Amino acid sequence: MNVLSARSAYVAAAVSGVALWTAATMASGQTEAWDSELYWVAAYPAGIVVSFVLGYLVPERPWRWAVTLMWCQAATLAVLASSYGLLPLGLILFGALAILPAGAASVAGVLRRRLGRATP
Repeated sequence: MNVLSARSAYVAAAVSGVALWTAATMASGQTEAWDSELYWVAAYPAGIVVSFVLGYLVPERPWRWAVTLMWCQAATLAVLASSYGLLPLGLILFGALAILPAGAASVAGVLRRRLGRATP
């Protein structure tokens, strides 16, 4: 049994992605969050943790929470960007950045399923 519905998990991942990108951008004073060290030491690791937690709470196809989180960061960048010349490259980079959170979510999903089987 899932603690959250899939819809709630999508919303949580999307809101987390937007919030992490926006917070890192505003706190760093940079135009783009990933131009700041703050993104790499706080926001990106927080996204991995959020993906892990969502993967544990909703273990069916858990990679989708990480992809949603990262693509919402891409959408936030697109909205906040003053130039769109490098947007295609940015989308590719966000796809690559989704690999680690997707792995974390997948591990959490496997962990949840195994713990669920072990419980009498």
